[in-house]
Amino acid sequence: MIGLVSLKRYVAAIVLSVSSFAPGSSYAVQPDEVLADPVLEQRARALSEDLRCLVCRNENIDESNADLARDLRLLVRERLVAGDSDTEVIDFVVDRYGEYVLLRPTASGANWMLWAAGPLMLAMALGLAFAYLRGRARAPRTAEVGLSPEEQARLKQIIDE
Repeated sequence: MIGLVSLKRYVAAIVLSVSSFAPGSSYAVQPDEVLADPVLEQRARALSEDLRCLVCRNENIDESNADLARDLRLLVRERLVAGDSDTEVIDFVVDRYGEYVLLRPTASGANWMLWAAGPLMLAMALGLAFAYLRGRARAPRTAEVGLSPEEQARLKQIIDE
């Protein structure tokens, strides 16, 4: 019995240790920011997932502890309480902070070049590699020339020394 109790404690300790490292959703949303209406709060969380913290760069505003992220969270909630639709809230934030605030930028306007640049560069690299390899395959082969009689004599002299 004593062995079984210590085994259970050992297993419980391992489970607690591993679960503390398990990824979970950690939000920086403060209790005073949470809206009383659960539907509006859910909409605010969904919108916040797509908005970038301008200080932290690749974190959404719900995960960031930066003051600017808090201001953006409050702004989103304020606009929702005012009756704006999700699209109107996003448009308002983009108009105020620029399209950089979106974690998933649109593929329109000047951004289409950024979306197309990767595949275009890959196509260009493949085309250049194909042209280079094809040019090498078509190049005339040169016959290997042996050593001249003077070079052979000099080589024999070096070897004999």
